[in-house]
Amino acid sequence: MFHNLCRVSLAFSVLALSLVAGPIAGHAQSTTKGSSGLPLPRFVSLKAEKVNLRIGPSTDYAVSWRYMKSGLPVEIIREYENWRQIRDADGTEGWVNQTLLTGERTAVAAPWMRGKGENVYVMMRRDSNSSAAVIAKLEPGVLLKLSECNGNWCQAEAGGVSGWVSQAEIWGAYPGEAFK
Repeated sequence: MFHNLCRVSLAFSVLALSLVAGPIAGHAQSTTKGSSGLPLPRFVSLKAEKVNLRIGPSTDYAVSWRYMKSGLPVEIIREYENWRQIRDADGTEGWVNQTLLTGERTAVAAPWMRGKGENVYVMMRRDSNSSAAVIAKLEPGVLLKLSECNGNWCQAEAGGVSGWVSQAEIWGAYPGEAFK
């Protein structure tokens, strides 16, 4: 009887965990609104050259990381007053002041493919389809400026070259998300 009770309890725990962690793990775009009235989660980018990532929503909290490059895409996952809890492409989370963020959309080319060997590229194409001519081969981790996404493809610029990249091969736009 005790073993059956443990199995039932374990099954409910796994179900509850999957319901809570499911949307977070998939980074799915939702219709939840933050205190700012904007959707959560959402992508933005770092405005400042140096940004302190803190363990809590105040300058009273310790700095856990310092970003040293503006334009990096981050995902806002929570809001508290003028602080935003963010997640970066590597999954690191922490708090930054909203004044250090901008709505400018950027992305990282396939960060999950970094270190997977040579000849691993994200193809930038002339048009928004997989049969269009390749105009650039982007190494994983390349920073892109996004001008629009149509739900499958994003128009992007990197190193002075503009073209289209598959939305599935970047971190900085949700699957199916469209914007101009």
